[in-house]
Order: sequence, then structure tokens, then C-alpha cells
Amino acid sequence: MRRARDERGSALVEFCWVGLVLFIPLTWIVISVFEVQRGAFAVNGAARAAARAFALAPDDATGRARAEAVATQTLADQGSDGMVADVRVSCGGLANCHTGTAVITVEIRSRVEMPLLPEVLAAERRSFALEASHTVPIGQYVEAGRGSGPADGG
Repeated sequence: MRRARDERGSALVEFCWVGLVLFIPLTWIVISVFEVQRGAFAVNGAARAAARAFALAPDDATGRARAEAVATQTLADQGSDGMVADVRVSCGGLANCHTGTAVITVEIRSRVEMPLLPEVLAAERRSFALEASHTVPIGQYVEAGRGSGPADGG
């Protein structure tokens, strides 16, 4: 009986330590998943908005500038101020993306920083890569002056 009396109260201490050892990593995992999900929503929204901005622009140069500006603004609106957007626009090998029947694809690549990780880890391991794309078709009938059609001399 003496042995049972010596261990009295140690279950509470052990429960607290096990709780802390499990609770802290579990909390970090949940916070990290939420941060990555927030970044994924932001990158997806940025791709959609950038593709629409590019498609509505009068020419390719203006479209690229608008797509980059809209992608940056969309990431900031989603609360992802630290994320940098790498915007890539392709239109299936056409020289002018605003010609009739062109299909514009905008890819956004970015990274989200993992929370509460120490500085000693490499930069690649402290962040999570995210990528999203959105495709917008340009209609067959394009306004005169926007594409290289018969009205433009092309």
C-alpha cells in the first residue's frame, strides 16, 4: 500500500504533460492547414481575376499589366499581403492573345509562409508552394481594332 501513496497526484502531472506535448503540435498543424487553405483560395481568386482582366484589356501589353496588378490586389484583399504573385499568361502559341477564338490561360504561382517556424530552417522548407490557373476563351467575333482581322489589314 505504501507504493500507491507515493504515486498519488502524479496522474494529473502526467496528463498535463501529455496534453501539452500533443496539444502544441496539433495546434500548429491546424493553424498551418488554415494558412495554406487561405493561400489556396487567394491564389485561385487571383488567377480568375487576372484572366478576366487580361481578356477585357484592349491589347496584350495592357492585359499583362492589368493581370499583374489585379493578381497583387486580389492577394492583398484575401489577407495574403506577404504573398508575391508570379503571373504567366499563355494563349496557345498565338502572337496576339486578343484575336478571335484565342484561349487565354493565366497561371499564378505563389508561396505561403508556414507560421511559427524558426529562421534556421531553409527558406524552401518554411513555405508552401501554391499554383492556380484559369482559362478564358475569347469569342469568335471580336470588336474591330482589337484583333488581326480583315478590318485591321491582317
